[in-house]
Amino acid sequence: MKMDLLLAFVMCATLIGAWWFHLLLKWASGHRRRRCELTLPPGVMGLPLLGESLEFFARSPSLEIIPFFKRRMERYGPVFKTNLVGKDMIVSLDPELNSYVLKQDNKAFKIWYPESLKRVLGAVLEVTSSVSLHKHMRSMVLRVFGPENLRLALLRDMQVAARSNLSSWADRPSTELKAAVSSMIFSVTAKLLINYDASTSSAGELWKHYDAFTNGLMSFPLNIPGTAFYKCLKGRKNIMEALKHMLDERKEAERQETMDFLDIVVEELNKNPVLDEKFSLDVLFGLLFASVHTTSTALTAAVKFLTDNPKALQELVEENEHISKRRNDARSEITWEEYKSMKFTSNVIHESLRLANIAPMLFRKANQDVHMKGYTIPEGWTVMICPLAAHLNPISYPDPNVFNPWRWKDISEPVGGSKDFLVFGLGLRSCLGADFAKVQIATFLHFLVTNYRWEVVSGGDMVLSPVLSFPNGFHVKLIQKT
Repeated sequence: MKMDLLLAFVMCATLIGAWWFHLLLKWASGHRRRRCELTLPPGVMGLPLLGESLEFFARSPSLEIIPFFKRRMERYGPVFKTNLVGKDMIVSLDPELNSYVLKQDNKAFKIWYPESLKRVLGAVLEVTSSVSLHKHMRSMVLRVFGPENLRLALLRDMQVAARSNLSSWADRPSTELKAAVSSMIFSVTAKLLINYDASTSSAGELWKHYDAFTNGLMSFPLNIPGTAFYKCLKGRKNIMEALKHMLDERKEAERQETMDFLDIVVEELNKNPVLDEKFSLDVLFGLLFASVHTTSTALTAAVKFLTDNPKALQELVEENEHISKRRNDARSEITWEEYKSMKFTSNVIHESLRLANIAPMLFRKANQDVHMKGYTIPEGWTVMICPLAAHLNPISYPDPNVFNPWRWKDISEPVGGSKDFLVFGLGLRSCLGADFAKVQIATFLHFLVTNYRWEVVSGGDMVLSPVLSFPNGFHVKLIQKT
């Protein structure tokens, strides 16, 4: 009897297993047939699991289109398929397709991020993928970084920081500019967000953790001790613990007359059930990163470009010295009208941003099959958009690899982005901090070129890996003008 039951059980299990195997084969066959029916872009998927990741993360020794993209564009054209870190995707180096995809947010496409980026930036990414959350957080952020506050308060704060930091650097035999500028901008931004006091020891610890985080952000996502990605995640953990402690203290404190972003978070948590504490801290963390990393990279790159182009530097000096000499007191603050009159300074900023490519790639996922350029982007597939290809397009920018700020005399200022200028995104998801970043760069350059000259001590090489970095630093000696 027991043997009959055992035999019946085995036969039943075998039939169920065969049925599941049949369904699996049927699904796989249909999946393969569907892929064959679609006209996917050309390309190869690389090794199992890794795909073509190793070549993608390899360092490029110049600011030209990185070899990974260049070789495939020469072989397949500006649209091709690949696999990176186990994810099938379509890469677009085509300006028209890029513009279409970015303008289709929450329609044919939705925003998407790699899993490794989700791990390090957390719930802040939900803000950009949810229409309602994005709209709500946008209004919160504009209370601190909006045009009115930028004109009335932030311009003054940035001038104080630029003057004091430049003065302290002038006493040194050498200053590593990227690190120094990052620390300066961190101080300004963190004061607005969390009332950060750069003179305290705890603030120094916070900056150390933040620096470890940014250094490993775009590294290969291998989370084992000793790797840059491991240090990145550890830095994030330490920062989040510090922010949580600050939030707990702020909840118990009396409300101040001048509000920072942390005060706004407390206010919103008390009245808005949509937000929770963890999500709010992730947003705060993301704002701190976005405000500091991109601006410091762009500003350091601008100084490097000017160092290598004496003609551009001379015209920048002349414009800013002319503004200083028109004041009754040369030491007085830059006015908003003076800032808006800095036309060549603005050209230098846009040209530096174009070449520096501080946002190396943007990601979107197809909500439906999309047919364009003779290909099909299947529903569920990811599209990687490469702004660098648009910024180095010789049709839009003759001699695209040459630093030429004068080219912007003939190009209208890109407000909100365009298919040829994607530094701050395009469409609904364009960066809220674009004006804040440009004012910071202009303010720093004004005080730098009107009060100092500089000599390169060492370093200055710029590479893409795939984000812009200075592998040997950029060490300069500041010399005060007499």
